[in-house]
Amino acid sequence: MVQAPVNPVRSVVGAGEIRPSRAPATWLLAVGVPTLVLGLHMALYGRWLVDDAGITFAYARSIAAGAGPVLQPGAAPVEGWSNPSWLALLVLASLAGLFDHGSWFGVPDLVLFPKAVALICGAGVAAAFHLVAREVIPGRWRAAGAAAAAGVLVAAVPSYAVWLASGLENPLLALAVAALAATLVRAAARERLSGVPTAVTCGLLAALAALTRPDGLIYVAALPLVLLRRDRAGAALAAAGISVLAFAVPYGGYLLWRHATFGLWVPNTAVAKAQGLPGTASLNRPAELVPVAGWLLVVLAVGALGAALLRPGRHRPLLAVLLVPLGLALGAYAVLEPDWMGLQRFATPVWALGALVAVLSAERALGAATVRGRAVAGVLAAVALVVSGSSWAATAAKFRDGLTVPLCAIAVGMGAAPNAFGDVLGISAGRIATPDVGGTALASRYEVVDLVGLVSAPIARFHADGDMAALRDHVLDEVRPEFIEVHGNWTRTTGLLADPRTAQRYVPVLMVSPDSGYLVRRDLVDEPARLEAARALARDVTQPRREAAVDAPRSSCGSLRPGSTDALAGPSSRLLEPADEPQPDSSGPSSAVNWSR
Repeated sequence: MVQAPVNPVRSVVGAGEIRPSRAPATWLLAVGVPTLVLGLHMALYGRWLVDDAGITFAYARSIAAGAGPVLQPGAAPVEGWSNPSWLALLVLASLAGLFDHGSWFGVPDLVLFPKAVALICGAGVAAAFHLVAREVIPGRWRAAGAAAAAGVLVAAVPSYAVWLASGLENPLLALAVAALAATLVRAAARERLSGVPTAVTCGLLAALAALTRPDGLIYVAALPLVLLRRDRAGAALAAAGISVLAFAVPYGGYLLWRHATFGLWVPNTAVAKAQGLPGTASLNRPAELVPVAGWLLVVLAVGALGAALLRPGRHRPLLAVLLVPLGLALGAYAVLEPDWMGLQRFATPVWALGALVAVLSAERALGAATVRGRAVAGVLAAVALVVSGSSWAATAAKFRDGLTVPLCAIAVGMGAAPNAFGDVLGISAGRIATPDVGGTALASRYEVVDLVGLVSAPIARFHADGDMAALRDHVLDEVRPEFIEVHGNWTRTTGLLADPRTAQRYVPVLMVSPDSGYLVRRDLVDEPARLEAARALARDVTQPRREAAVDAPRSSCGSLRPGSTDALAGPSSRLLEPADEPQPDSSGPSSAVNWSR
C-alpha cells in the first residue's frame, strides 16, 4: 500500500501544535498597538494633505453632485484620476454626508475623513499581519507579538506613514495587498490554494489593487505564481483561470466603461506622464529602498529569511508563499518612473510586506539558534533598529518641516487669491491656467486649465509628444484663460512667460520672482485703478497669506468651496497640536517658487 505524502503544514495542525486563538487580548496586542503607533506617527504631519489628493476630491465632489466625471461642474469629462476605487469610496462618503460637507470636532471632514480611512486601513494591514503570523508561528501570544512587532516596525517608516496620511490612495492599496498576502498564506496552510473561494478572493483583491493604482495590476499574478509548484497541475491551472476571471470581471468592466466614456484604454494621467515600458536599468530601482530602510537592518532581515527557509518546519512553505506578493510589490516599484513627490511614494506595499517577512523570519530563525546566537542576533538587531530609527526620525522631522505641495497652500494661492483678484477686477467667471490643480479646483470659481495635463486631454497629449509650442498655442490662442499662474519649473517647461504673446496679451497682477506670479488678460482690465487695487491686494493680503500657508503646511484652510475667499482669513489650528503661526514676510519672494515638480 502506498502511503500518501505528508503535508508539513497539515501535519503540524493535525498534531495540535497550534490552534489559532480568537482571544480579544491577542488581537488588541497585534492590531491595537501598531494602529496606535501609526496614528501618532500620522499626527506628526498634522492636517497636511498633498495637493494631488485634491484632484480626486474635486472629482468626488462633482460626481456626488451629479455633474459627472469632471473636475468641476461644466468642465469637459476627462479621467484625471488613476485611483477609481479610492474615488468611489470618497463619492460614497460624500453621498453619506461624511466627506466634503463640513467639519468633525472642528476639523474639516475634507481632512479628517481620508485620514480616518487611512488609519482604518492601517489597522486592517495589522490585522492581516496577525492572520499570517497565526499560521506561521506557534503559540497565540508569540504570533500576536510578532504581528505587533511587524506592525510597529512598518508604522515607524516615514514613507509608509506619510503617504497613508497624504489623502492619496496608498492606504487602500496597502490593505488590498496585505489582505491578498494573508489570503494566500491561510489558503496554503489549509491546502486550499486550488479552491474556488481562494481563487475568487485573490482575483477580487487583485482587481481592487489594480483599480486603486495602475501598478496594482501586477498582483493578478500572485495566485498563479504560488500555484506553479502544486502537484496537481490540472487543479492549479483551473484555480489560476478562475482567479484571473474574477479579476477580469470588475477590472475589464471598468476598462470598457473608460473607453466608452473617454475613448482611451488608459487614464489621461498616464498619457500626460508618458509612462513607457521599463528598461533594464529599472531593475535596480528597488535597491534605492535599501539605504532608506537601513543597510544593517536589511542585511539582518535577509540573513534571517535565509536561515528560516533552511530550517524545516511548518513556516517554510508559508514564508515562500509570502515572498510572492513581496516580490510583486518590488516589481511594481521597479517598473514605475521615479515620482516627483519624493519619499518613495510607490513603495507602500513593499514596506508593509517587507516588515512582515523580516519579523516572521527573525522569529523562526531565532527558534533554532543557540543561546549565544540569540544574544548576538539580539545585539545586532538592537543596533540596526537604533541606526535605522534615528535615520527615520531625521527623515520624518525634515519632511514635517517641508511637506510636499500642501493642498491648503494651493487652495489659497491658486484658488482663493485669484477669486479675490476677480472680485476687485470685476471678473466673475472664466478660466485660470496653473500647474497645480487639486486645491485650485476645490476653491476656485474659475474653470481650471491644467498646464500639467493631468485633467486636460489636449494638454496631456502635448506633454506626451514633448510639444510645448503646441501647448502654448493651445493656451494662448484657443483657451485664452482670464488668469495665468506659473511658478518654478513649470514656467521653464512650458515657456509661457518667454512667449512674446504672453506679454502682449497679459499684464502682471503680482510677480514674486522673474519666473513666478499671477497674470490677468489685458483686455479685461478696463480701469487702471482696479488693476492697482488688485495689485495692492495681492501684495498686502493674498501673497502674505500664501506664504503663511506654505510656512504652516500642517494647517488646514476650511471646507474649500468654489468662489470663496475664506481661506485667506488665516490657517486653522493643526491636528492634535497647536499651530505656531508664522509671521509673513512680504518683502521677499515666496517660497512657493520651490514647488516645482
